[in-house]
Amino acid sequence: MDKYKCDLCGYVYDPEAGDPDNGVAPGTAFEDLPEDWACPMCMVGKDMFSKVEE
Repeated sequence: MDKYKCDLCGYVYDPEAGDPDNGVAPGTAFEDLPEDWACPMCMVGKDMFSKVEE
């Protein structure tokens, strides 16, 4: 699964870790995050994230 980085603050969403503080279980792909999910650091929406090229 791909990681995605917030274009505004640099937070990286890692699907292996999920976002348990905000109800997202480990193993949840970025594409499967709820539409209203927001960056836990700066609160921007999913549209402000870019795929991390490794």
